[in-house]
Amino acid sequence: MNFSQCREHCLMQLQSVEDFPFGPDTYVYKVAGKIFAILAEQHSVGRVNLKCDPAEALMLRDIFPAITPGYHMNKQHWNTVLLDGSVPENEIKRQIENSYQLVIKSLPKAKRPVLSST
Repeated sequence: MNFSQCREHCLMQLQSVEDFPFGPDTYVYKVAGKIFAILAEQHSVGRVNLKCDPAEALMLRDIFPAITPGYHMNKQHWNTVLLDGSVPENEIKRQIENSYQLVIKSLPKAKRPVLSST
């Protein structure tokens, strides 16, 4: 998965909003005002910070060398995934969706996105 594909998948999440509170080179994805992903590029390699269950975060770091404790984030609850091609695309998509769901679950029910019934 490259930078553009990661950006697209983050934006596919229901009611996802792209924001730039840390400057034009740091893409922040929020739902109901809460961050679920931070995407940036360094030396032409993308990296994305994603929220994660603490036990799963440790497991993923053990499995994939490209997954490290969250850069500038709470290292227990966030991972940084290098988009260098070493982590399978479907695994990165799963982690984006998992991060989104963790944020959704932390929201009051009234603020959670609702699927339309059309």
